[in-house]
Amino acid sequence: MNGLSLDPGLLRLAYARGYFPMPHPDTGEILWFSPDPRAIIPLGGFHCSRSLARTLRLGAFEISMDRDFAGVMAGCAERTETWITDEFKTAYGRLHAEGDAHSLEVWQEDKLVGGVYGVALGRAFFAESMFHRVTDASKVALYHLVERLRQQDMLLLEVQFLTSHLASLGAVEIPREQYLRRLAAALKTTSRFVCS
Repeated sequence: MNGLSLDPGLLRLAYARGYFPMPHPDTGEILWFSPDPRAIIPLGGFHCSRSLARTLRLGAFEISMDRDFAGVMAGCAERTETWITDEFKTAYGRLHAEGDAHSLEVWQEDKLVGGVYGVALGRAFFAESMFHRVTDASKVALYHLVERLRQQDMLLLEVQFLTSHLASLGAVEIPREQYLRRLAAALKTTSRFVCS
């Protein structure tokens, strides 16, 4: 599959088979990954620290879903080095328009200050990237995403690779074989993630 250009149909097929794309840092060629182990956040195991709980109680943020998908992708790409190229923005923008890619936005005084975006298939959500422009905004985004997924009885939240930041929020690694079994179970449904 390496080298194939991105389109919504190919993205859906790849995620359903346990793969996700990233461009080669030097050539820009699209590479497809199915890492072993795989990182997930158990939907009952999100870790809300005392400081994050305090931030949530203050109510300083407004939360929305699919209000500014392009803005969230642009925020996630605001780094010195980013894999979110224009090709990725276009492909995931099309997937969003077709109803299978979603964003959760965090606003403060009508300014987009954080968010997370990803792909939803069946009862699985594949989180692609998140960002923050003020302290804790990305954590707040992930907290609210987990809450939405739990409310809709989703089964799987995949986060690709384990980082210390994600581990602090409850992410764990599981063997790829186990991940693929969980993915298959999550896809055995006609239900669809709803952003309301």
